[in-house]
Amino acid sequence: MKRAAGHSTPPPGQLAPFAATPEQSAGRRHREPESATRTVFQRDRDRIIHSTAFRRLEYKTQVFVNHEGDLFRTRLTHSLEVAQIARSIARNLSLNEDLVEAISLAHDLGHTPFGHAGQDALNRCMKPYGGFEHNLQSLRVVDELEERYPEFSGLNLCFETREGILKHCSLKEARKLGEVGARFLQRRQPSLEAQLANLADEIAYNNHDIDDGLRSGLVTLDQMMEIELFAHHASAVQEAYPKLGDRRLILETVRRMINFLIVDVIETSSERIRHAAPDSLAAVRLAPPLIAFSGAVRAEADALKRFLRDNLYRHYQVQRMTNKAQRIITELFDAFFTDPGLLPPDHQERAARDPARAIADYIAGMTDRYAMREHRRLFAVDDL
Repeated sequence: MKRAAGHSTPPPGQLAPFAATPEQSAGRRHREPESATRTVFQRDRDRIIHSTAFRRLEYKTQVFVNHEGDLFRTRLTHSLEVAQIARSIARNLSLNEDLVEAISLAHDLGHTPFGHAGQDALNRCMKPYGGFEHNLQSLRVVDELEERYPEFSGLNLCFETREGILKHCSLKEARKLGEVGARFLQRRQPSLEAQLANLADEIAYNNHDIDDGLRSGLVTLDQMMEIELFAHHASAVQEAYPKLGDRRLILETVRRMINFLIVDVIETSSERIRHAAPDSLAAVRLAPPLIAFSGAVRAEADALKRFLRDNLYRHYQVQRMTNKAQRIITELFDAFFTDPGLLPPDHQERAARDPARAIADYIAGMTDRYAMREHRRLFAVDDL
């Protein structure tokens, strides 16, 4: 396994010159005294873990709605898996593990209930009012919506953490976001830690959706064996352990796939970094993207994504729940927009200033089961 650190490899535990460092952070939106025991990125991570939005991820859908089974992944377990993968890669590339962990843990804080189905429905409702995108909402959560501190709204995270949370953004929205949106206007890259968290997200959700899809029975092992990335590792497991049961075969295959993808990212990214030879974070921002899969592995990962889209996410049983979820989100939005007095008092106060956005904030913050319960309260005649 190769390691990247510019022209030479730093000693274990020492950051590469192109890594983000706490000492050189661009700072927080509101000035605060520094901690005597934690770096600014460690402090960001801790704030995220203690946030209300982070706790709610336990009851937000990854693919399967929370009540459909206790063993399926949620946004919380997914975020923890992303952080573990990202830290492993960061350590090998001599990047800042604390920053990459903070970004990974926060990247889904703005997700709606019911996963992408909920986001699509809320975006349609919000189309006349600026739209809805979970990436922007995650930033909005940490910048404005969390209410924990007396001096400011939000979590007051460092610029580098906020930059990593905002993975993509339209130019129109970027113009509204000040310094954190500037890189989209300037066509510059974020830190390597931000680039890494983005790719770790893909590794985690693709591979763990395989596990959940097989566990649910919506996709079969025979179907998965038609996918090169899965079949290669499954065949190796079968050869090494010919009497292994299907459950352990699947888990060992997924484990090997994740390891294979992690190694490829480390080796490919190491080579890209060596070629670009950035000597600072500023140089990283001017370079092309440096954290990536190799071309061959990128093609295999894309084939897996297409398979999951066509056979799991579009499975008729998933689509049935998707249809229900979108109806719940749409009817909640319409009811609250027609009569903001139906909102809880603290949200009514926000709605007086910007009704549509306040309603979107309220709905996006719901867990799956809370959204279903709120829908019943508003529309079920036997739940008065």
